[in-house]
Amino acid sequence: MTEAVAAPVVPAKGLRSNALGMVSSTVIGMSSTAPAYSIAATLGFIVLAGTGFKAAAFVLLSFVPVLFVAFAFRELNAAEPDCGTNFTWATRAFGSRVGWMTGWVVLVEQLLVMSSQSALTGRYTLLLFGLDDLANNRAVTTAIGCAWLLALCWLCYRGIEVSARAQWVLLGIELAVLAIFSVVALSRVYSGTAGPQATTPRWDWLWPNGVSVGTAVSAVLLAVFIYWGWESSLSVNEESADPRHAPGRAAILSTVLLVLNYLLVTVAALAFAGVGEHGIGLANEANAEDVLAGLGGAVFGTSGFGKVMGVLLIVSVLTSGAATSQATIMPAARTTLSMASHGALPKVFGRVHPKYQTPSVTTWAFGLVSLALYVLLALWSRNVLADSVDAVGLTIAIEFTVTALACVWVFRRTLLSSVRNFLLRGLLPFVGAVFFLAVLVLAAIAYAKPDAGETTVFGVGGVAVIGVVAILVGFPLMFAVQRACRDFFAGRRLTRGAVARDGQTIES
Repeated sequence: MTEAVAAPVVPAKGLRSNALGMVSSTVIGMSSTAPAYSIAATLGFIVLAGTGFKAAAFVLLSFVPVLFVAFAFRELNAAEPDCGTNFTWATRAFGSRVGWMTGWVVLVEQLLVMSSQSALTGRYTLLLFGLDDLANNRAVTTAIGCAWLLALCWLCYRGIEVSARAQWVLLGIELAVLAIFSVVALSRVYSGTAGPQATTPRWDWLWPNGVSVGTAVSAVLLAVFIYWGWESSLSVNEESADPRHAPGRAAILSTVLLVLNYLLVTVAALAFAGVGEHGIGLANEANAEDVLAGLGGAVFGTSGFGKVMGVLLIVSVLTSGAATSQATIMPAARTTLSMASHGALPKVFGRVHPKYQTPSVTTWAFGLVSLALYVLLALWSRNVLADSVDAVGLTIAIEFTVTALACVWVFRRTLLSSVRNFLLRGLLPFVGAVFFLAVLVLAAIAYAKPDAGETTVFGVGGVAVIGVVAILVGFPLMFAVQRACRDFFAGRRLTRGAVARDGQTIES
C-alpha cells in the first residue's frame, strides 16, 4: 500500500466518543433484527413454501451468505470507521453518485421498516391489555404506533447511552421469553406430553436434501431477510470505545448469536407443532403470520404459568418491535448525518445536539418522515402497508450487494498479500455479493407476479412496484441536491479509490 496526498479532513461530527463497548454494539445489532417477531412472522411461510421439517436447514444455510457480507462490513469498518458505513464505503469504491444512491437505498429500507414496526407496536400494545377488538381498529393502532415512534425518537435524541440501556432491557426480555418457549416445548416433546402432532428433532432437518429447486428458492428468499439489521452495530462505530475493531466484531457476533437463536426456536416449534395443515401445525395458513402466538397456549397450557407466559409472548413481540424501531432510528440518523458531514446533503442535517451529542436534526427528521409515511400507508390501505414491508427485501439485497463488492474493490490491490486478505476481503465478500445479487433478481421476478402480494398495479405485483419506485425516487432527489453539494459530487470530499486512515488517504 502506498500513501498519497492527504484527503480533506472532515471535521469531527460531534458524536459522543467512547460511549459503547462491544457488548452494547452487539445488543444494538441483534435488537435491529427483531428476533422474536422475525422468526414468528417468517417460519410459517417457510414451511408453507414446501420445506416441511427442512425449514430448519434454510434458516441455517441462509446465515452463510449473511456472514460473508458481515466480513465485508468488518473489513471496511476497520479501514474507515465512519457512521455513514455503506454510503461512505460505496463512495470510496464506486464514486459519489453510487455512494449517494447507496445511502438513499439504506434510508428507504429503514423508512419502510419503521412503518412495519409502528404497525406492530400499535397492534401488540392493545393485545397486551386484552383489547383484541381494538387491535383490529386501524385508526386506534395507527395512533398508538405513532406514539411509540415519537417516544423512541425522543430516546434516541436524549443520548446513545440512554438508547443502549433501553436496548439491553428490550432485547433481554425478548430473548428470555424465546429461550423459555424453546426449552418448555422441547421438554414436552422429549417427555411425550406434547401431543400426537409432535416429532422428535433429527439432524437431517439441518440439510435441505429432497427439496425442489423452486421450493429452495422460495425458502431462501424468505429466510435470508430475517437476519437483516445486524449492521446497525456498525452505524454507532464513531461512538464506540474501539471504533475500528469492536463494531465489526459485534456485527459478526450478532449474526452468530442470531442463527443460534433462530435455530433453537425453529427446531422447538417444528418438533412441538409438526408441519401439519390443521390445528397448531406450522403448515396451517391460519397460523403463518405469527406462529409463536398460535403455539403459546399449546406449549404453556392454560394454568397460571401458561397464562403468564402467554402474556410474555405478546410482550416479547411488542419489545421486539420497539427495539427494532429504536435501533432503526439510530443508524438512519447517523447515515444522514454522515452524508451531510461529507457534503452530500445540506449542512443543516449535520447538526449534533451540544449536550446529548446525538444527531438532533436527522433523528427528528427521520422520525417525522417515518410517521408521515406510516400514517399515509395505514390510511391508504392495510394491503399497501403489507406490500411496502415486503419491498424492503429488494433494498436489503442492493445494500448487501454493493457493500460486499465495495470491499472487494477497495482492497483489490492487497487481496494477494495474505491468505486472510484473499478470503475475508476478497473471496467470501464476493460470494456474498453474487448471492445477494441473485436474490435481488429472483425477488424482483417473484414480487412482480400479480399474486405475489396484497396489491397489483397494472398487472404487476405491488411489492415490486413499491420497491422499484421507492428506489427510483432517489435519482431526482440526487440531482436536486447536486448543485448545493458540488464538492461532494466532484469527488473532492470523499476521494474515490481510497480509504481514509488516521487523516491520510491510503490507496487501496
